[in-house]
Amino acid sequence: MKMPISALGWETRETGYSGPSDMERKRQSMFGECHGHIFMNGVNYKDAVARHKNGVDKEEVKKRLEEYRRSGISFFREGGDYLGVSSFAAEIAEDYGIDYRTPVFAIHKKGHYGSIVGLEYDTLPDFAALVKKAGREGADFIKIMFSGLLDFNTYGRITGTGLELSEMRELVHICHEEGFSAMVHVNSAQTVYDAIVSGADSIEHGAYMTDRELELLAGRETVWVPTVAPAGNLRGTGRFDEKTVDAIVRMQINNVRKAIVLGVHVALGSDAGAVTVPHCTGLFDEYKYLLEAADGDKERLDHVLARSEDIVKRKFRRGY
Repeated sequence: MKMPISALGWETRETGYSGPSDMERKRQSMFGECHGHIFMNGVNYKDAVARHKNGVDKEEVKKRLEEYRRSGISFFREGGDYLGVSSFAAEIAEDYGIDYRTPVFAIHKKGHYGSIVGLEYDTLPDFAALVKKAGREGADFIKIMFSGLLDFNTYGRITGTGLELSEMRELVHICHEEGFSAMVHVNSAQTVYDAIVSGADSIEHGAYMTDRELELLAGRETVWVPTVAPAGNLRGTGRFDEKTVDAIVRMQINNVRKAIVLGVHVALGSDAGAVTVPHCTGLFDEYKYLLEAADGDKERLDHVLARSEDIVKRKFRRGY
């Protein structure tokens, strides 16, 4: 169901939306960005990497943080990078009135998805060493890649293979022993189920969940950040099979709808910086999708998001 303009309180991308209005800032200022990548540009990953590959483009980062400040977004939970961009952003974010949390870099298993945002490990001691490295470099939490990406041309397909439950348990345990919460990138029903059982503190993306996973989440403090915007904003672009993209969006929105009813801790995070997800405005897009999942009940949605963001702010800091 497409929400009418009046229900959202701001112009949509289709009507020439070029930035948050004063009303939008006021309505959204209570919520932060719970999943973003400050180094990405929302357009082209390779170009984003090129901008920082010879050293952090500090002026670009300052510009980005100023955009968030002007948009009334005062909390940002970073998804990591291997270029040092988020580390610099964390150092200066307070100057912009932003509470910025970062894992510094994400961690992925050798041969699995994740090199675009972090560093790899081969053995458990390797992983433990990277956790310590992240800590030395100022990490607030650890981000781990448990699975691959969605295939936007084939419904239900995830690229690569997910980690085994036994390994997930060990990784999360190491994080917790070092005083860190674990933010995990994960998709597909069984892999998400295993991630929840492993003790992960937040589920990022979580595509293709079934009622089993949603019901398991409902009984825990684990936060789910569904990031609908990357798929939702792909619709109509012609980049992938349109029927598949639309089916993925409808699946994810339907699962968010069920999650809200079940009492799952759903948090607002757009995957800001991903292709078709501009910084700042991407968060407003994400809110629009979640409002659709809440059947237009803004009061109920805001209650869920506020409660979930409180958990994120409390848990995703070192020493929790």
